[in-house]
Amino acid sequence: MLRAVLCCRAENVSNFVKVDSLFGPDVRLVYKTFATLYFVFVFDSCENELAVLDLMQVFVETLDKCFSNVCELDIVFNFNKVHTILDEIILGGQVLETSSSEVVKAVDEISRFSIFLSPSLDRGIVCVRFYWSCSLNLCRLERSGNSIWQGR
Repeated sequence: MLRAVLCCRAENVSNFVKVDSLFGPDVRLVYKTFATLYFVFVFDSCENELAVLDLMQVFVETLDKCFSNVCELDIVFNFNKVHTILDEIILGGQVLETSSSEVVKAVDEISRFSIFLSPSLDRGIVCVRFYWSCSLNLCRLERSGNSIWQGR
């Protein structure tokens, strides 16, 4: 349904859409196309549309800096990193950081705390990573290869 609303819009109209019929009263939507990626933010009437559009720009700039020319595959295969980036920008509905360079520094700091162990098992390499997030103070354990995830 949302796709139908966005695809029918002309290119010369604004990126702000009132979507009361989809999400309820006083709900707005901001979307923007960056290369082949569509970014859609849904929010209530308490937020400023231009501020959300600017926040979207910060998010995309940060993705572009972290992945160098971000594409769909970067987002699909690195969704944990994308969530970490978004966690550094927004927490609990509140904007924490609007500087993409500061977000990149925080994500790089989180990546530095990653510890890679690669013992040989029957099915290949197992990577154990510890992530430490300054804003969330969480410790998550990811064990790829055997699809075990502990933490949030």
